[in-house]
Amino acid sequence: MAQPIRPGLTVPLPGPLHSHRDKLGELSDLGYTDIWSAESDGADAFTPLALAAAWEPRLRLGTAIVPAFTRSPACFAQCVASMADAAPGRFAFGVGSSSNVIVERWNGVPFVEPYKKVRDVVRFLRDAFTGEKVSKVYDTFEVQGFRLGVRPEQPPPILVAALREGMLRLAGREADGAIINWLSPNEVPKVVGVVNDAAGGDHKEIVCRIFVCPSENAAVVRDAGRYAIAAYLNVPVYAAFHDWLGRGDQLRPMWDAWQAGDRKAALAAVPDSLVDELIVHGSPADCRATIRAYFDNGVTTTSLAILPLDPDLKHWDAVRSLAPSA
Repeated sequence: MAQPIRPGLTVPLPGPLHSHRDKLGELSDLGYTDIWSAESDGADAFTPLALAAAWEPRLRLGTAIVPAFTRSPACFAQCVASMADAAPGRFAFGVGSSSNVIVERWNGVPFVEPYKKVRDVVRFLRDAFTGEKVSKVYDTFEVQGFRLGVRPEQPPPILVAALREGMLRLAGREADGAIINWLSPNEVPKVVGVVNDAAGGDHKEIVCRIFVCPSENAAVVRDAGRYAIAAYLNVPVYAAFHDWLGRGDQLRPMWDAWQAGDRKAALAAVPDSLVDELIVHGSPADCRATIRAYFDNGVTTTSLAILPLDPDLKHWDAVRSLAPSA
């Protein structure tokens, strides 16, 4: 059965968390159905959603994503179950490997066997949500005698952040869907095909973080967009992903310059065409049409990440111009 189409937005919103109540209500009024939190170097993934659970009951809440390495198994189960208990039936948990930068450099945790780590977190959470005592040796950790004391009315769906085939197949085979990002609309069918094939033909939820800047000042957006692309696509997991997508030859000059320590040359090696493929920009109408193409090609849920690439563009003007009701 086909999944419902859900237009969503990335949170937290600009400004302190305590100031977001009215803005979350406005998102619902504008037709956004979901908000998806990220976790890297800002707010944690759960606090913005916990506030939204109390403040705006019309929104579905999701994490996209929580790194699999940065919480212990029991702590994971408690965090996820607590959110599901706070927002029954409208919370989805997204987990992924994250990257060596966030896991190793920022959190001091070895970034070892990321596929197995994500798989084991998914399996452990399934076990914990049964309410039974868990005493089990997983490949990457061991849990002995843990029983989850929070029993949500509805166990949340679990989504896996996936780039290449291994994680995509895990998302289709053992999770309820996949979370994807940093790809063009034309590349969505390749990714979705792997997920649904692993699911035996079932249609899984496909959440896509889409980077967008509804500005017609293309030169400014492209210049600033090169920094965002270079920052992400030089991270090993994203470099491997884009090599798999077939961009290896296009990106090799940037990768080589970056490895040589020449950041200026690396930025210069990012072509305008790549910015145009990976960052949605242009008039609001053009942006909405491109976002529609993601849906048409297999995405079921969006998490628009509005990038401040044009200093003349106000965040809330962008939110309103891209709204489903616009």
